[in-house]
Amino acid sequence: MSATSSYHHGDLPATLVRSAIEMLDEDGDVELSLRGVARRAGVSSAAPYRHFPDRTALLSAVAAVGYQQLMISLATEHPEPSSADDLADLAVAYVDFALTRPGLFRVMFTEGCDRTIPDRVAAVEAIHAYLGAAVTRLMKTDAPEAVATAMWSLVHGLAFLHLDGKLDASPREAVAARVRETVLAMLAARVR
Repeated sequence: MSATSSYHHGDLPATLVRSAIEMLDEDGDVELSLRGVARRAGVSSAAPYRHFPDRTALLSAVAAVGYQQLMISLATEHPEPSSADDLADLAVAYVDFALTRPGLFRVMFTEGCDRTIPDRVAAVEAIHAYLGAAVTRLMKTDAPEAVATAMWSLVHGLAFLHLDGKLDASPREAVAARVRETVLAMLAARVR
């Protein structure tokens, strides 16, 4: 919905979240405000406050949708990862999500969001369960949750290293190759 269109009916909270995500996807460095999102949605600057008492509440709802979209992206890549190569593919998909949607990714992981909102909790739990199931299927370990957290941390670190310019993020094929090689190397490594 463009800034020149007018909002007349429907689900205003979802429209505001969608407008915020559109803004983030267009400009990953945009500083979201309730006023700016209201303008984008074509509603009065007071309208968002009926659903989001402050910027943190809006960002929390945006982050929840981001986690849901990330989960869809991962599950689309591999519904049930069954090999080390599948895990490497998921790592590439995760980093690609971060690089393709940097504004949304940063809201999900760097903004002060309310970690207790039900949609966010459910989406994060779905990602944890998905990774935990993959680890349980693929790895011999007495600590599958810890291994899943370690894998997420590795890939998440790679995403931010690329986003923050610590690792070169171009071309995309080189990023994918680096991420894949890193994950496969960690999976193959053994303690002496």
